[in-house]
Amino acid sequence: MYLSPAQCRAARALIAWSEDDLSSASAIARATIAGFEAGTLSPDAQTLQAMKQNLEDAGVVFIPENGGGAGVRLARPASASIDTDETETVQYEEYLKNDAPPGAGG
Repeated sequence: MYLSPAQCRAARALIAWSEDDLSSASAIARATIAGFEAGTLSPDAQTLQAMKQNLEDAGVVFIPENGGGAGVRLARPASASIDTDETETVQYEEYLKNDAPPGAGG
């Protein structure tokens, strides 16, 4: 588990959270968050995990160092539920009209 100050700032920006919002969500003092993000404070692993977990719960995905640098992105929203019940036939009224020219058959 790694969380950099830059990732924390970027994650908050993605979801439009202030330091106060993260503080409320994670029950961590705003001064601790501000100090961490400024690079003047090194919180313990439990505190970093709590911040990261709350940001993830809010929709942030943390990207590990993979040669291109560590980062963050928004999670892909869950796709809308699609009804796949193939036992039911649905006919839409607008498709029931015969709009073919006379003599077209069918």
